[in-house]
Amino acid sequence: MEPALNASNKKKSKVKYFGTFQGVFTPTVLTILGVIMYIRHPWVIGNAGIAGAALIVLISIGITLFTSLSMASMVTNIRIESGGAFSIISQSLGLEIGGSIGIPLYLAQACVVAMYIFGLREGWVWIFPHHNPILIDAVTFALIALIAGISADVAFKIQYVIMAIIVGSLVSIIGGLWQYFPLDADQLQWFGEYQGVPVHDPETGVVTGFQEMNFWTVFAVFFPAVTGIMAGVNMSGELRDPRKSIPAGTIIAVVLTGIIYLVLIFVASMMATPEELVSDYYVFIDKALWKPVVLAGLLGATFSSGLSSMVGAPRILLALGQKNILPKSPFFAKVGANGEPRNAIFFTMVVVVFSLLFRDLNAIAPLITMFFLITYAMINVVVLIEQSLDLPSYRPMLKVPIIVPLLGTIGCFFVMFIINPIVSLVAIAIVVAFYAMLLNKYLIRTKGDVRSGMFTAIADWATKISNDLSTKKEARAWQPELLVPIESPKEIKGAYRLIYALTYPKGSIKVLGMLLGGEEQRLRAYLPELMDSFHQAKISSSYTLVDGDDFGKTVSISMQALETAFFKPNIIFLKLDERKDGLQDKYLPIIYESKKRNWGLLILATYETVGLGIEKTINVWLDVIPEDWEERLDLGNNDLALLTGLIICENWKAQLNIIKTVREDSQVSEEEMQGQLQQMKTLVRMPRNTQMHVVRRTPGMWDQAPSADLNILELPDKDNLDLKRLQEIPNKLRTACLFTLDSNIENALV
Repeated sequence: MEPALNASNKKKSKVKYFGTFQGVFTPTVLTILGVIMYIRHPWVIGNAGIAGAALIVLISIGITLFTSLSMASMVTNIRIESGGAFSIISQSLGLEIGGSIGIPLYLAQACVVAMYIFGLREGWVWIFPHHNPILIDAVTFALIALIAGISADVAFKIQYVIMAIIVGSLVSIIGGLWQYFPLDADQLQWFGEYQGVPVHDPETGVVTGFQEMNFWTVFAVFFPAVTGIMAGVNMSGELRDPRKSIPAGTIIAVVLTGIIYLVLIFVASMMATPEELVSDYYVFIDKALWKPVVLAGLLGATFSSGLSSMVGAPRILLALGQKNILPKSPFFAKVGANGEPRNAIFFTMVVVVFSLLFRDLNAIAPLITMFFLITYAMINVVVLIEQSLDLPSYRPMLKVPIIVPLLGTIGCFFVMFIINPIVSLVAIAIVVAFYAMLLNKYLIRTKGDVRSGMFTAIADWATKISNDLSTKKEARAWQPELLVPIESPKEIKGAYRLIYALTYPKGSIKVLGMLLGGEEQRLRAYLPELMDSFHQAKISSSYTLVDGDDFGKTVSISMQALETAFFKPNIIFLKLDERKDGLQDKYLPIIYESKKRNWGLLILATYETVGLGIEKTINVWLDVIPEDWEERLDLGNNDLALLTGLIICENWKAQLNIIKTVREDSQVSEEEMQGQLQQMKTLVRMPRNTQMHVVRRTPGMWDQAPSADLNILELPDKDNLDLKRLQEIPNKLRTACLFTLDSNIENALV
């Protein structure tokens, strides 16, 4: 895969790079000043009046301008790559989210080419009603595909001609006012009556009535006119200075086109009555100073919008291929000898042809608009997150107030649900589906991903809140956080399954590799593989290598160093090796340090080579329990044993047995003890099938216990602990044993 991606990078030097005017400003202006300006804007004015139409334009341009400012802020903070909005979102929120937005954005950008072709055909047929519609579509597509296939440079040069025609058409429309001088200000209608859409007689074509509408339905008709800011951004990979060109070109284009739409409100209101504006979509053409140039502007604007989309869509597909988002990504990541994304262009042509076969895209037109709006919303969300985190890495050369991305985000989602709530939900569901699909795909990681910083900031905020609530960890917040010191890989290999069962799903593991002997190279090679295994199992894990002359002293110092950390380990995990000598001197300092600093302690002692058996039965042994345990909610040195037993039982789906030992001379009857155990079962919230057993402390008590794959026992809390005697217990039970020592923090009763 890498060779294909690298090949595309080698050819990048042959790409024709564009400046602000040619690469961003021109395609953005031509896309915004499209068919809606010519044949729907007068209708909006007739319905909403001057004030209502101005409000619609200002809200629409405002949302687009907020998004443009947010986009400009991000572009001046990152090294934007090809793909435009896809690159912006991916570099901040990761490839999974970027891809889930980028794929539907590409499809929308490709399908909208067909919509522009249909729009041009309608305008052409209005002029030449006897021409064949299919032939018009075919010729238009062929021209667009040919120009886009030659090069983006040719496409942009042709757009200069179209720009000149559109400027001429605007002059002709405004010049049409000369026919009505002196202008009568009394005919201006400031507030509209929202008559709605004209209903024509199917035979005569005469307007017979109107289908009433309201402000927001008229707004929904106009808003797609201003969703053209992606035209320039899509060229991000082929701009000489995208950090300069995208902000300047996009913002100037949005402001300029906004002014043009506002000016046309007064022009239309002065040259036609509200009734004319509502009933005649072609007022600007009929009342222009010179009709042919306005007709040419209508056709040229539609053609240029389709051409911009045909040039931009393959660039998004190219970027998706370069990041291994799609199947056959190397195919889409290839570029031709002239730097054009050849394969992406050919595939986009196929998508457009397939769209043209539907002959009418009105059914999916709202969905296409939603994908654009979701993209705009996510750009605002990115800036909102970046500003909220206030990380040092966020240093845009164009910094905007946080109210800008906030209003942009709210505005985009508001417009989505104003236009069509059901289609909005469908569009969001499609994006979520793509995200779920990409989560299971191994993606090339994007540098500069803000997610790590975002979650770090959330963790920092949560830490401060937690510290304000309580300076020490609460028992209800306890979960197993293991510190596992090892000298060689084999010490943890035999305990991997148990460590997994102890920490899944919410615990964590920190491995302390001790460089004390000849295992240094093995540890360096093995520990990254071990961490990868834990990460794949969705367990938080990390490791470090520590130099030291003495095992116990080095671990003790490490524990002291971790005392200041909020997310510190709370349990030391050790594994006894019966074939080694010196365990007493090695482990006793760690046990003493654990008691001193209130750390939990787990010591695993295995039985020969049996391991953990079939992982179906667990025995938890309880010895000394305070008499007033119910009042004090204190089980003595048994909490860690019970909690680890419950966690392992859940992960193994195992049978749990509680074994209470009583002294031979105890006056408590077995019935009384069973009653206490049942009460404990309820308060600890043990599984219903948990079995309670009472055994007398005799040399033969080990044989009275039910057979199990793991026995969990409390570690005697005394200074003269003999570890050799601990190693004898697995031999008596013929299973692995896990010895526990409480930290005085965990509590099985809460």
